[in-house]
Amino acid sequence: QVQLVESGGGLVQAGGSLRLSCAASRTSSSYVMGWFRQAPGTEREFVAAISRSGGRTYSADSVKGRFTIARDNAKNTVYLQMNSLKPEDTAVYYCAAERGNVVHTTTLRYDYWGQGTQVTVSS
Repeated sequence: QVQLVESGGGLVQAGGSLRLSCAASRTSSSYVMGWFRQAPGTEREFVAAISRSGGRTYSADSVKGRFTIARDNAKNTVYLQMNSLKPEDTAVYYCAAERGNVVHTTTLRYDYWGQGTQVTVSS
């Protein structure tokens, strides 16, 4: 089992940037890692994911060109760099880990979840 702890959320004006971090309690290179988000009254949605080695990344269409996922396996940490933030990016952002080798974009495929970090973008 792995514990995930997100950090880096906060309040930012539209057009600004934030970098989220997700620290894993054990070797993160054993897991595919993903970021999801959930706004009030909506379902949790895929944001970005990265393969075990970091060689492959995937992003939702809504964040392509603005958000970048990366990982540092030496530090057991995954990052989500968020630029050009919009009010519609406001949500709780969750880090997730998947034991398999294939990168998935659906919540059901992920085995472990962090507690989430709030991101609020003001207009």
